[in-house]
Amino acid sequence: MRSTFAGLNTMLSGIQTYSLGLDTVGHNITNANTPGFSRQSVDVAATPASKIYTSFGPAYAGNGVGGLSINRARDAYADKQYWREASSKGYYETQLKNYNKVEEIFNDTSDSGLQKAMTEFYKSWVDLSANASTTANRTAVIQKGRSLAERIDLFTEQVQEQINAEYEDLRLNVDKVNTITDGIVALNKSILTMEATGGNTNDIRDQRDLLVDQLSAFMNINVYEDSQGMYTIVSNGTSIVNGASGLHLQLGNRIDNEEYGVTDYTLQIKETGTLFNGLEGILKGNLDNIAEDKGYIDTLSNIACFMLTTLNDQHKTGVGIDAVPTTGLNFYGDENYVYTWEKPAGSEQYSLRIHDTKASAGTPDTYVRGVKAIAELHVANNLTAPGGEQYVAARTYNQLFNDNGTPLLDSNGNYVYQDKNISTGVTLAAGSSITINGTTYPVPPTGTGIPADILTADLNGTGDGSNATLISTLFNLKKDETGRPVGERSIGDVSLNTYYNAIMTGLGIKTQTTDSNLDYEESMLEQINTWRESTSGVNWNEELTYMITFQTGYSACSRCLTTMDEMLDRLINSTGVVGR
Repeated sequence: MRSTFAGLNTMLSGIQTYSLGLDTVGHNITNANTPGFSRQSVDVAATPASKIYTSFGPAYAGNGVGGLSINRARDAYADKQYWREASSKGYYETQLKNYNKVEEIFNDTSDSGLQKAMTEFYKSWVDLSANASTTANRTAVIQKGRSLAERIDLFTEQVQEQINAEYEDLRLNVDKVNTITDGIVALNKSILTMEATGGNTNDIRDQRDLLVDQLSAFMNINVYEDSQGMYTIVSNGTSIVNGASGLHLQLGNRIDNEEYGVTDYTLQIKETGTLFNGLEGILKGNLDNIAEDKGYIDTLSNIACFMLTTLNDQHKTGVGIDAVPTTGLNFYGDENYVYTWEKPAGSEQYSLRIHDTKASAGTPDTYVRGVKAIAELHVANNLTAPGGEQYVAARTYNQLFNDNGTPLLDSNGNYVYQDKNISTGVTLAAGSSITINGTTYPVPPTGTGIPADILTADLNGTGDGSNATLISTLFNLKKDETGRPVGERSIGDVSLNTYYNAIMTGLGIKTQTTDSNLDYEESMLEQINTWRESTSGVNWNEELTYMITFQTGYSACSRCLTTMDEMLDRLINSTGVVGR
């Protein structure tokens, strides 16, 4: 037989369930703006019925309602989409920040840009070619050459500072990653402990997912949940978080990089010492930015090496205003050094070869790249240095050179000269003579460049500027357009201006492409967030509707409970009393 008070218990279950529903609605509303919060709801079900016997046989009478669980609304697929796209967004965001800083360094739109310095240096040679004897023109060449060298030095230092800033940023990001992974491990342990007896720790799970959101910006991750509710997070095959334990990242021991003048570090897993590569994300962006910035130091180094080799080689073919003392000298670098662009023995990489002409026999040559090559770029000569070609009337003969820049000799060891008037090769044998403008000059048996007797004879104290013209053409001529056989060049086969413009154009294209990629990823994440919010977000109108529903149900159950109480009161206190 069903209990007399069964109806009270039925109404009580309804009151308790609707009260739980109201509490959950209040929890949702108060956390509507809490980052990472997921809307929660009460799952309800009818309680097991009681078997009773009626006049017509057995029946089952309901005993009310009960709350099965409180669950959060979460779309696991949307989460995985978010974690994948967040790493791409973090990568492009980090790259774009670096590109913008590099553009500020070079900034060819301003008067302090490298393009401006190169243009002014070029124009100074053009002006010198028109009047090579004018002191002002000669001084301008040296000043503009020095300005270009200083500009290259300055930009190199600024790029080095940017590399150091990227390493510092990487160090801070590593600390953030370690803090996040430690937090996820701690929440994994809390979830394991609290859910061991049943139920879902929804708020703690929300906190953990929020940390995973943050972690996904730093690296590419895959998230797996085990039967105990703990996360395992894998990045590029490495389990950064494995349930109740996790790994930490660190920057390895410092590596002094002399080529770029910076201190390098590797990104490692602290517990194993192995290298870590997050594939995408902020950490990968930092590392790629460092490699990218080193490439811009290489660009500056290649320009410096071009000046030290190609420009110097052309400069040395001219004659100074005071003849022999300033003939065959470098414009850039040390006057006692011969600079060439070669591969060291056993190496596949070209470097700046420095041969010290005053070094003792057997002294090995020095090979340098990067900032060490840039350090050689300083104006070697003073005002007595280059004017133009200093022949008596015009430059009639020009010594020919091999591909490696050495003088061209015939089978007898005599220097070979080019007669520009007839465009044929003329061999001047030792002890023979050459006639220029009716004057005959003897040819010495040794020496380099134009014979010394020719240089000192009948100089008029002015320069014809033809060598300045040839030097100015180096800025705009390809390797095969110079009219002179040359070996490998640090800037390749293109002209100097083309080389530099290609690098800067590439920088602009990379910036624009990265900006477009970032816009795409931001758009994707916005869509995914909208998708997530449609499931997990708190809708005020919806929650207020639930509140009214639960409130009405609560009131109805309370009214029914009051009615049943009055019935029982009549039954207990009034039924069967005789004589009242």
